[in-house]
Amino acid sequence: MRAWPFVAAASLVLTACHSNDEAAEIESVRTFARSVEHDVSEQGPSAWRRYFADSPSFFMAVNEKLAFPNGASAQSAIPKVARAIKQIDLRWGADLRVDPLTPDLAMLATSYHEIRVNSDGTRVDENGYFTGIAERREGRWQFRNAHWSAGKP
Repeated sequence: MRAWPFVAAASLVLTACHSNDEAAEIESVRTFARSVEHDVSEQGPSAWRRYFADSPSFFMAVNEKLAFPNGASAQSAIPKVARAIKQIDLRWGADLRVDPLTPDLAMLATSYHEIRVNSDGTRVDENGYFTGIAERREGRWQFRNAHWSAGKP
């Protein structure tokens, strides 16, 4: 029974290390989300190119429909989207949640508000909810998949 104090101490140390790693991962994903929000608002739809994984595993659904079945389809569609949308102001909600799944995968979920100005000058105000899996690849986060659901106008 003398091993009990050692086992308890080791367990506490491992738990603390895991908690610190998890907290760092959560903050890293939050920083990623702030970068997405900033860059899309500043640079428009073209900014999505660097945030959507250019891989067969990527997909994006919007309001119950598959918008992009893979990364290649998203990458090829973004220039067309950029021509159709003149400006975007994307704001994540204060309810942004990050759930680390592995050291390189995390679930991100948040409400959002977006104001889009289309090329023809029409303005669209949209509130909705976003969920996505962020994946760390080559030292940076990207969305492995994404789902946007918007309330009815």
